[in-house]
Amino acid sequence: MLNRRTIRIKIMQSLFAFEQCKEANYLLSLDLLDERFSPDLNSMEVQDKESLRKQKKEAKQVFENQFKKITATGQTEKAISSAVADAASLFEKQVRKDQQFLGKNITIEIQKLTETYHNTLGLIIALAEVAGGEKKSIHANFPNQPIIQALIDNPELKKELLRSAGWSNKITLVRDWFREILKEDKEYQKFIETKSQELDSQKAFLKYLLRKVILGSNAINDYFEEQDIRWAEDKDIIKSLAEKTIKSFDGQKVELQKVSLDWEDDKLFIDRLFKNTIELDESYKELIAQNTKNWEVDRLPLTDRVILEMALAEMVNFPNIPVKVTINEYIELAKEYSTPKSRQFINGILDVISKKMKESGAVKKSGRGLIDNK
Repeated sequence: MLNRRTIRIKIMQSLFAFEQCKEANYLLSLDLLDERFSPDLNSMEVQDKESLRKQKKEAKQVFENQFKKITATGQTEKAISSAVADAASLFEKQVRKDQQFLGKNITIEIQKLTETYHNTLGLIIALAEVAGGEKKSIHANFPNQPIIQALIDNPELKKELLRSAGWSNKITLVRDWFREILKEDKEYQKFIETKSQELDSQKAFLKYLLRKVILGSNAINDYFEEQDIRWAEDKDIIKSLAEKTIKSFDGQKVELQKVSLDWEDDKLFIDRLFKNTIELDESYKELIAQNTKNWEVDRLPLTDRVILEMALAEMVNFPNIPVKVTINEYIELAKEYSTPKSRQFINGILDVISKKMKESGAVKKSGRGLIDNK
């Protein structure tokens, strides 16, 4: 089941990508200045290369100062001011475009989880159908299991697989996986030797099929990884959903799971946290810098910086989430995705900053958010 930790991971990944896009956009803006003050090779007039070189150097310095919010001193000639304005405009335009794309992409990726979940169940059906077509009749024991029939007969799953074409257009690939992976599997061979399986035995085998065959270290898992760049994280979610589906079998039917129990609430959380982190007030970034041995925030490892800024944005903008919950969640993110020392570093920084923010009134909690403040 989709949980807030999974959502935070996907937001973190998009924020990380956003920061990388900003760096690329900065370089694009510098390229514009390079181009603006490069000699015109098509011009018949003599080019003052030394003057252009000096203008380019000054333009880049002015642009960098603006980027770092350093107050300009002295007069800047019109050609340089115009070029810098164009470079800044290009940067801002690209940043807005990237923010919009990456913000929408978070929800698209999460929505794709449902399709992948259905396709995973569909692959169980497809493998069973291939088994049923084998010459040796013993393989028919696999598709004839009641739990397989329950998956085939589930109206919602049938509708979703029909809509997405399921594995019908990849049946050759499924046959290869059956022959090369499943057919050679000892647990599968043991399973099909018994015509009538108990309910628990059916469930146990399908869980094995899911974990060790479909999601194991083999060509099937490689296929899913190629289809989903976030497969390392999504895989556990898919496994959990599929296992709950198998567990729900009561001898007659299975119950499909929902990726999100309240998608509108989850989507609102995604949109707000992503936007609030990007728009985090500079004073909070300065607070991070003041508590990181006077390091500039930009000198922190990017993952740590994103995690810290997300944590502060969540503390400030989500009054119903307890501070301790927020800190614990981002410690776990640091443990999983950053450097070996990051967990302790993030824990110490957030503990100190959260206390200061509570004292200053920057963090105001209500409802469930008050739980850890008692």
